[in-house]
Amino acid sequence: SWGSFRCGGAAALLLNFHCFASTDACDSALVSKLPPSAFRSSSQLSASHAPVFAKLNKRDGAGGWSPLASKSSQWLEVDLGERTTITAVSTQGRYGSSDWLTSYLLMFSDTGHNWKQHRLEDSIGSFSGNINADSVVQHKLQQTAVARFLRLLPMGWNPGGRIGLRLEVYGCPYTSDVMSLDGEGSAVTYWWSHDKEDDEQELSLKFKSLKNCGTLLHARGASALGLSVEPDHRRLVSLGSLLDDQQWHVLAMECHAAQCNLTVDQHTETVNLPVGGIPNIPEERFQGCLENLVYNQHNLIAMVRRGDRRATVTGNVTFTCSHQTLAVAATFPGPRSFLQLPGAGALTLVPTAGVSVGLNFRTWNRDGLLFTFRLPRQGGVVWVFLSDARLCLRIQKADRVLLDLQAGSDLDDGQWHSVDLKSRGGHLSISVDKDDMAHSSPSFTVAIEKDLFVGGRQMNAFASFQGCLRQLTLGRQQVDLIMVQQRMLGTYSNLLIDMCGIIDRCSPSRCEHGGPCTQSWTHFHCNCSDSGYGGATCHSSVYEQSCEAYKHNGNTSGYFYIDVDGSGPIKPQLVYCNMTGDTRIVCIHHNTTELTPVRPSSGERQHLVPLHYPASEEQLLAVIGQSDHCQQEMAYHCRKSRLLNTPEGSPLSWWIGGVAPGGRQNYWAGAQPGSQQCACGLQGDCLDPKRYCNCDADSAEWAEDSGLLVHKESLPVRSLVLGDVWRPGSEATYRVGPLRCHGDKNFWNAAFFATETSYLHFPTFHGELSADISFLFKTGAPSGVFLENLGIRDFIRIELQSPTRVLFSFDVGNGPLEVGVDSSSPLNDERWHRVRVERNVKEASLRLDTMPAATRQAPTDGHIHLQLNSQLFIGGTASRQKGFRGCIRSLQLNGATMDLEERARITPGVRPGCPGHCDSYGALCRNHGRCMERNNGFHCDCDQSAYDGVFCHAGESGPTTSVHYAFQMEASERGGGNVSAKLPSSILSDLSLRAENVSLSFRTSQSPALLLFVSSYQREYLALLINKHVMPTKAVISQLVTVHSNLNWIVPSFVTESEEVDPNLIRLSSLGFSGCLSVVRFNSVSPLKEALLRPHGGTVHISGPLVRSNCGSPAASSPYAAHNTPHLSGERLFRYFSGQPLVNAMRTDSALIGGVIAVIIFVTVAGLAVAAKFLYRRKETYRNQEVKSGHRDESQDLAFEHQTDSQNTSGQNPKEYFI
Repeated sequence: SWGSFRCGGAAALLLNFHCFASTDACDSALVSKLPPSAFRSSSQLSASHAPVFAKLNKRDGAGGWSPLASKSSQWLEVDLGERTTITAVSTQGRYGSSDWLTSYLLMFSDTGHNWKQHRLEDSIGSFSGNINADSVVQHKLQQTAVARFLRLLPMGWNPGGRIGLRLEVYGCPYTSDVMSLDGEGSAVTYWWSHDKEDDEQELSLKFKSLKNCGTLLHARGASALGLSVEPDHRRLVSLGSLLDDQQWHVLAMECHAAQCNLTVDQHTETVNLPVGGIPNIPEERFQGCLENLVYNQHNLIAMVRRGDRRATVTGNVTFTCSHQTLAVAATFPGPRSFLQLPGAGALTLVPTAGVSVGLNFRTWNRDGLLFTFRLPRQGGVVWVFLSDARLCLRIQKADRVLLDLQAGSDLDDGQWHSVDLKSRGGHLSISVDKDDMAHSSPSFTVAIEKDLFVGGRQMNAFASFQGCLRQLTLGRQQVDLIMVQQRMLGTYSNLLIDMCGIIDRCSPSRCEHGGPCTQSWTHFHCNCSDSGYGGATCHSSVYEQSCEAYKHNGNTSGYFYIDVDGSGPIKPQLVYCNMTGDTRIVCIHHNTTELTPVRPSSGERQHLVPLHYPASEEQLLAVIGQSDHCQQEMAYHCRKSRLLNTPEGSPLSWWIGGVAPGGRQNYWAGAQPGSQQCACGLQGDCLDPKRYCNCDADSAEWAEDSGLLVHKESLPVRSLVLGDVWRPGSEATYRVGPLRCHGDKNFWNAAFFATETSYLHFPTFHGELSADISFLFKTGAPSGVFLENLGIRDFIRIELQSPTRVLFSFDVGNGPLEVGVDSSSPLNDERWHRVRVERNVKEASLRLDTMPAATRQAPTDGHIHLQLNSQLFIGGTASRQKGFRGCIRSLQLNGATMDLEERARITPGVRPGCPGHCDSYGALCRNHGRCMERNNGFHCDCDQSAYDGVFCHAGESGPTTSVHYAFQMEASERGGGNVSAKLPSSILSDLSLRAENVSLSFRTSQSPALLLFVSSYQREYLALLINKHVMPTKAVISQLVTVHSNLNWIVPSFVTESEEVDPNLIRLSSLGFSGCLSVVRFNSVSPLKEALLRPHGGTVHISGPLVRSNCGSPAASSPYAAHNTPHLSGERLFRYFSGQPLVNAMRTDSALIGGVIAVIIFVTVAGLAVAAKFLYRRKETYRNQEVKSGHRDESQDLAFEHQTDSQNTSGQNPKEYFI
């Protein structure tokens, strides 16, 4: 195999960190035996305070080192004589004094220049010091360092004393083989025999690069597998960052066949090698040093040095790392960092008529002032700065801008960029990276009046520069930064000279789930907008984990994204959630869910039907795993096409199902696994009693074998193999339905904690860098600990601190931090409340129910690893104090559900499960629906409601097509007889009532129109109608005349002629009703619902076809709704109708005594018209404000804007009225 490995300033590849010297006994004291010449310092208070006295536990001189002035710019340096493995550092204050350090920085170098800061953790640069002058504080380095020089920089010291230090360094000798490559063709080549080449290949090395790109490794083998990792958009993988910092980096590679693990320093990724690739060695060669180049346990550099012919070198190769540091760099770490230098005339002692300033910089910030100077004779000020990652030059005098120039782009990428400003002879130019240049010819002289300020200056409108500078030149003179460091040139503040302290906070990225990472000098940011996850690091999913969870948020059927493992690695998937029944069904479709005829290709003996699901393998298995029940329908329609044919031997057809790639299944849907039977064989009713499938009868007539596959281990179905489809006369069709699963084992997993001393324990929770915890609780207790896990110093705890406050507290080594949320109502109300907690390297957050999340930012320079080692306690603490009494449900840690019920069954004082859900979810049952308790959840009983649906939210309406419907009772019922025997008990219970309560919803463009007619056998009746010509409130009625496209036609009860009935009412009933009626209710009776749900129940008579309609309900949500958005309900719609509600009743004054009330109609009762006088009486049972603007009209009618089942009869907006 071959590969091309390139180093780059932004990327390179490498693998697991390997220590080349054993650390088993690497703890020898290294400083105590060093000669005086090995010690240097920035300054010393006196000869007796010299750095040579800074040896641990020594009392020579003044008992340690102290500098002339106690400032953070002081340093102590130790030369170990050769490159050494360093494993620990100990510090001590100056003997017999009040002088000691409280914190310090640690730097290492091979050459005494180009220092590299050693960090205690990724986010912690400083080491903690001492608390007195005599005690010893030791830090063992988590990552061992290899260096010759060590430098310690005091950052904090005893406020009552000054800087004082004694130290010791521990480690052992470091041996290595080193070679230097000049970048002009020098290389080392290793030859091996192909017949001995092993699939297992390992490579490790250390390298130091002088350029930001170049081929580090190129290999060619007998196979066609290849890998090319380039520092551009074509690369397969990008690892590492800032690799041109002239520091040592570790590369390792482990390959097995075509899969390789690659690591740069500590960042590892897995790559599958593609076939083919670039066969030639790229032109850009590596320039720098290699160390301990080991391939399959062969040290190639050592082989070259001893003349082994299997390893040869070409070009200019030396066996030392002799490259000198290109330039001394300075780090500007903060807003107070600046460097002030005299102008070029002061440096060269020759006055200048122009200006020439050059420098190299690297930064992550998009804005910052690079340098500035004043023009002679108060001519103004020159500013050179970064703005939106572009280089800008501005010359300004007072408030007037004299000149503006821009050059370059994307200069915040962390790479080195050069800047050159030149002005001479009336021509001014500024360039970036030698090629992007801007010009001008100002009418005034551009020169430095006195001083050049680099990196920042007080009292300016620009952000301070944070980054690294090197190769700073004034005129033709390069500024010696070492002289600056020694205070021999210029002045500076808050600079780190002879090092570049830039940190790539996005490599490795702390952003999870593919969220892009961007950064500034001090912070990083994760863009989670397209990831499906939220939080500071894109850790927590924004979607629910199941349809069950969406249902309990009040959602009805529709398409939803579910994330089955929460913050885990499995991505969200779009599924259809069917909420209509008692169970919430997840439907996952594939490419062939319809009945499909078999059309075999010519010469084909077996017909293969592959099934492709939009969900990934992990998503499918996770849905199946967390569901109580899964099934898939499978059907085979046949004529002269056998299916299995025999339970013995090899079947003619089979299917593949289960975990990928799936196993061969020799039974058909409806039968038992392994039976080689169909459903009819199991039931014993096949067409041919000697066969076990209907299709195996080989009949010339169409037959069918179908059923459900219910064994989760065999699901999903992945393909069908149909064997008997090639014979003449054979015909067959097949269908495999979508995967349907229901029941969420995780959502209802609960435990009841009976006492404050009862608890459950689980293994230690691992959430070192990011962790999320979510659960539901209900309790009557005022306080208690939900969860606790302890470490040596670290801990994490979630508790109910008071009846109205939930508290999340933790410590990752920076001291305890707390995040709390206060509720306006008591939380110990025996109702379910949801708690969601997240902690990551940037922040901690706590969310309670639907209240806004409370957050707490993590320290910028602090510990980030949460290190726990005790058991995880649920419902209590290790001390069994402040335990929780109540129920905890659906506990999830980093997306994984803790099985509380299983652990509760074997734990005294804790019971599995927790009933009583209607107190929390009963409000979801609307319109007089009753909440019914279930072991796992609840159910809305809609028997006493005029509405239907999972939450009794869906109104029953007329048909969806333009048809007339007639609702009328049988003539025999109108004529008398035993009426009570024919009426439902709900109607008979209202016979003694002296008042009527009528409600309905309608939409119509018709006026006049009869909405409802009810009559009794006592010749009394009630009529509800719209009539703008007869009714006195004509202005209001006119608002009810609205039109909508594809209006449905409903014919209410037909009123027969009678001298007791108003002739106008009879004429009105003959016109029928044009529009939509829904949720019709008369007292406790819902006649329209009865007609639609129980058309043969005997209480109604239907003439003509009758089907459900959504014309009285809001339009369904988009089938591609991406998140938790409840579908609008009819109830919500009626709350926001437009226009003045109107109820008109006509009824007699006489009491309804002894009569039998005949109900009707909605649109439907052919009432027996008896003579009586009728009286209009207006009832206002629902009032809403009049619409006052066209914008509000549109918003209120939005629910109907996707209706397709109405007929457009006017340009007016449709309106819904509830009476």
